[in-house]
Amino acid sequence: MHSMCGEPTPPVPDAVARHYVAWLTSSLREADSGEARHENIGTRVSLRPYANPLPLGFFSFAVGMVLLAGTGLGWLSTVADLRTAGILMATFVFPLELIATVFALLSRDTPTAAALGLYSTLWLALGLVTAMDPASQISRPVGLLLGAFAVVLVPLAVLAAFGKVLISVMLVVSAIRAGFAAAYQLGAPHWTDRVSGIGALVLLALACCAGTTLLVEDLRGGAALVGRRGMAAEAVRTDAPGKHPDEPGVRQQL
Repeated sequence: MHSMCGEPTPPVPDAVARHYVAWLTSSLREADSGEARHENIGTRVSLRPYANPLPLGFFSFAVGMVLLAGTGLGWLSTVADLRTAGILMATFVFPLELIATVFALLSRDTPTAAALGLYSTLWLALGLVTAMDPASQISRPVGLLLGAFAVVLVPLAVLAAFGKVLISVMLVVSAIRAGFAAAYQLGAPHWTDRVSGIGALVLLALACCAGTTLLVEDLRGGAALVGRRGMAAEAVRTDAPGKHPDEPGVRQQL
C-alpha cells in the first residue's frame, strides 16, 4: 500500500509491537513505583509491645493470699464469711489473674503464662467450692487438686531460678503452702491448715515485693531487685546490642 505521496506506509505489525513495548515499560515503572511506596510505608511502622502483666498478676495474687490466710488462720470462720471469701476469689482475684495470663501469652512468655494460668483457674476453683459449700471444712477432691498443684509448681520454680530468683522463691513457698493445705484437706491435723495460713502471709509479702520491683523496672528501664539472670536480665537491658533505650521492641521474657 502506498501513501498519497507515493511512499510506502509502515507495516501494521511494527506499529503494534512498538505500542506493546511502550505499554509494558510503563507498567513495569508503575509496579516499581508501587513497591517503593510500600517499602517506605513499611519503614514507618513501629512495634508497641504489651505492658508487663506481672504486676497486675502479683498484686491480685497478694489480695487472694489475704483471703486464704484469713480462712487458714481462723479469721474467717463463719459460714457467711467463708461464702463471701469464696465469691471474692472467683469474682475479684480470678478475672485479674486471667487478664494477666492472656497478656503473658500474647507477650510470648510461656513459663510465666503457664504459672499465671494455673493460679488463675485455681482461684476460680477454690472460690466456687468455698462459695457453694462453705460449711464443709475438708474435701478430698480439693486436697488432691492442691497436692497436684504443688507438684506442678516444682518444675516451674526450677526454671524460674535460672531467670528470676525472687519469682522462683515465690513458687517454692507457694508449693510448700499448697502442700500443707492439701494435707489438711486430706485429713491431716488442724495445725497444717494454720501453717498454710502463715505461708499465705509470707506469699503476700513476696507478691507485693515482686510486683513493686517489676513496676520499678518499667519506670527506670533496668533490672531491679527481682534477681534477673541470663535472658531475663537481657530482656530489660537498655544497652543490649541493637536495642535503643527509647525504642519499643519485643521481649523474650517479661
